[in-house]
Amino acid sequence: MLGGVLSGLGMAASSFTQSITELYITAGVITGLGFCFSFQPAVTILGHYFVRRRVFANAMSSTGTALGLCTLPFLGNYLHTELGWRGSFLVLGAVLLNCCVCGAVMRPLEAPKRRGQPLMNHGPPAPEVENVRKKKGIVKTVWSCVAASLSKHMAFDQLCNNSRYCVFAIGITWMMLGFVVPLVYLVPYATANNMEQGRAALLLSILGIVNIVVRPPFGIMFNMPWFKGRHIYVLATALLFNGLSNSICCIGPGFSVLLTYVMIYGLSMSVVGSLMFTVLMDIVDMSRFPSALGLIAIMESVTLLIGPPLAGVLVDRTGQYFHVFFACSAVVASSAVFLMLSFCWLDKRDGKLLKQGQPSTPPDPARPAVDVAPGCQYSSVPTEGDKSKASANGVEYITSL
Repeated sequence: MLGGVLSGLGMAASSFTQSITELYITAGVITGLGFCFSFQPAVTILGHYFVRRRVFANAMSSTGTALGLCTLPFLGNYLHTELGWRGSFLVLGAVLLNCCVCGAVMRPLEAPKRRGQPLMNHGPPAPEVENVRKKKGIVKTVWSCVAASLSKHMAFDQLCNNSRYCVFAIGITWMMLGFVVPLVYLVPYATANNMEQGRAALLLSILGIVNIVVRPPFGIMFNMPWFKGRHIYVLATALLFNGLSNSICCIGPGFSVLLTYVMIYGLSMSVVGSLMFTVLMDIVDMSRFPSALGLIAIMESVTLLIGPPLAGVLVDRTGQYFHVFFACSAVVASSAVFLMLSFCWLDKRDGKLLKQGQPSTPPDPARPAVDVAPGCQYSSVPTEGDKSKASANGVEYITSL
């Protein structure tokens, strides 16, 4: 709800700006901060609400991005024609205020009631502990508090100790360098080759329609038991097709060629949007998912920020847009190969350790048998995907909300 207020006020304040610097602050800093406050809780709460159908839930929620991609080009052109850029900012600010309504319906789950003796003793510390604390210097104490806070809230411990999370974060960060750049330069590439502005904008709308239509069926399909544990390989394959599809634009700037490109790009983009957060939920505990998502968002924001300017420099140096699509193809395809090979090696390594009777990671005594999000009440119900995986003693650990 705070994100909706900030993004709405920032967009509305942009209509009263008098310089580009003020626009940077209102539309860039304030609105962007509001988007951050809205995005991360919306993604995190899905993992708390859904367990058995988490893939389908992520696919349905990401359809909103495709809906915006489909409607905003036409809405922006219409508002700019009818109301000008100041009026357009006011209308968009009012639209963004609806995020407050969305936040109001995201109810927190009931925390389970604790019974019996408390798990932690909150009494006064022992005298020995008091003496140790007094001996520590102020700088060392402050540094340890900062390091502990960063490790807890920024998932740096996951980045150092969880090899799968580290590989995933590096691959996604590198992928973002060229993943959205084609969307930025598709319309300029088409209009620079004598295509009408309306037909060029239609390409983005078709891309959004493809995402809207395809994501829900993909979510249902990838929620099937066979895909359990294989989501990362499906994601990497989709990224590989997405990267290679950028090369289609180099064939020519005709509408039929770009339409084929948009269709293939939209299909692969749908798979990526449906599975990216699901894979992250698979490789980290739900109790650490918010901080893990936050760290990845910070890392990918850097490459997301420098990608379009680097592509602009490439266009200025060469005078041709197709070099941008070649570069994006190489970046996204290489990230896909990196993710696929890295996770394949990690799976083989863990398989060898299991055969030798050694755990792949140190056991965490505080981790429950089921991946339970904090404050969530789960019930055990039979699921189709886990019926064949019953343990020898007849006990099944099934997570279902």
